[in-house]
Amino acid sequence: MSNGICYLVGAGPGDPGLLTLRGRDCLAQAEVVVYDYLSNPALLLHAPDSAERIYVGKKAGAHTLSQEGINALLVEKTAAGRVVVRLKGGDPFIFGRGGEEAEALAQAGLRFEIVPGISSAIAGPAYAGIPVTHRGDNTTLTIFTGHEDPTKTESRLDYDAIARAPGTKVMLMGVERLDAITASLQAAGMPPATPVALVRWATTGRQQTLTGTLADIAARVAAAGFKAPAVAVFGDVVTRREALNWFESRPLFGRRIAVTRTRQQAGALLTRLRDLGADAFELPTIRIEPSPKKREFYQLVSDAHEYDWLVFTSPNGVDAFFEVFYTLFKDARSIGGVRIAAIGPATAERVRSFRFEVDLQPEKYVAEEIVKTFQRETTVDNLKILLARAEGAREVLATELTRLGAIVDEAIAYRTVPETEDVAGGIARFRAEGADMITFTSSSTAENFATLQLPLPAGLEIASIGPVTSKTVRALGLEVDIEAKTHDIPGLVAAIERHYTRHA
Repeated sequence: MSNGICYLVGAGPGDPGLLTLRGRDCLAQAEVVVYDYLSNPALLLHAPDSAERIYVGKKAGAHTLSQEGINALLVEKTAAGRVVVRLKGGDPFIFGRGGEEAEALAQAGLRFEIVPGISSAIAGPAYAGIPVTHRGDNTTLTIFTGHEDPTKTESRLDYDAIARAPGTKVMLMGVERLDAITASLQAAGMPPATPVALVRWATTGRQQTLTGTLADIAARVAAAGFKAPAVAVFGDVVTRREALNWFESRPLFGRRIAVTRTRQQAGALLTRLRDLGADAFELPTIRIEPSPKKREFYQLVSDAHEYDWLVFTSPNGVDAFFEVFYTLFKDARSIGGVRIAAIGPATAERVRSFRFEVDLQPEKYVAEEIVKTFQRETTVDNLKILLARAEGAREVLATELTRLGAIVDEAIAYRTVPETEDVAGGIARFRAEGADMITFTSSSTAENFATLQLPLPAGLEIASIGPVTSKTVRALGLEVDIEAKTHDIPGLVAAIERHYTRHA
């Protein structure tokens, strides 16, 4: 038997936070990821960079690969001894054709595992404030699909049984056939006044909800131009939405915000924006690479115990320094009596994560402030200072500390280079749809965004993390609409929330 294995993983309904822990673990070891149209591309970031990524998306009228072709692909890759993750929107076995894929693998004598996912049949209504069951309304739930096998000569849906069934009915797919489906349900005896809701792109920042009755929902969908993918809910539970609409009432709901950071760092900002309801997506413009002066950097790290001060200007510098430090030394005490300074709370927190305390931290998060703090709290005359920074960073810190009499050595800990891959699809999405706002968290993110030469949509607003970044943005010929008062991620998010609250 082949050593390969195929994990049929439910990707959930769209919100990347709803992927199960088991699904994330499977992606982390994937050698091949086969993903579909309803799998959030952000989930691909859980897979190793080396993993082969194959898109087999299927939507109405546009199939990248037939189901038979997908089955054959999974068998081929698994039989070759690869660790394959088949990433499927929602749950693999709830109208996801995962059963057919599992059967193909079983018939080929190959190993596979089913990893259930959260179905949009439950999550979609929940994110629209609609409980599919409620003791005051119903005790049963019926789930059916409005999209049947197109080779069938007639519908196998038993509309009489669906109409007679008590409780809530949830329909997956079938928006394009809603007129015929609602007519059939009425003909089968379902009351025309039955409350109905359709939830499009459920659980994401693009979510839209449309409500009506069985009698008029098809006309409302046509008038609104409401398209798939959507889940439909039929029943009295729909009336609970007015009181329970938690997701769409958040302050940044529906705001499309492009986040320009490295792929490794975008997560914190994306999470905070999404928690406020934003349709935030990653648009990576830079990638962190190891120091181009590796031998020199290793030597300076090994000599860190000889310095009076070690100064970090970013979390990336902290990570790069301690990765090398713990390669060279097994005992943290090898760092000696060097004191540590850090610019910004994120940098300080990263230092503490390695179990070191920060001895000096300026109130404002720019290089000039750390010089002022040194002047105010101590003297640096004849002190040896090791500055761990990025290649091409501003020289102001080294220059000013040297002017004050310090002996400064600069350790190039890492460098930023333009991101050339669009793993999560953010660049393609920005090109196709634009955004309401774009965020810049450093000068390098702004500079490398400019090199992408993407068309800027009308009305695009720009949010900057601080004055240094804003200066770079303006030098590129762009206007800054928002500048964080506190120059870190929480400060930037707070500034964005204030901006949209003020304009609400």
